[in-house]
Amino acid sequence: MSPASDPNVVYLADHSVLLAIPAFVPAFLVVGLIVYLAVRDRKAEAAENAGDESSAPKEEDV
Repeated sequence: MSPASDPNVVYLADHSVLLAIPAFVPAFLVVGLIVYLAVRDRKAEAAENAGDESSAPKEEDV
């Protein structure tokens, strides 16, 4: 008789995933914050470099 068809088999819940949530949530928050700051800084640097290129003299003008 297979365990799936046996009416006396009781499957117990595995709570190890629930116990691991407090460890993973802060880690995901830290990683998310680092990614957000990196993207923000790269966008700011790209905007700053675009502003510098428009005001810089061209090679033809030198």
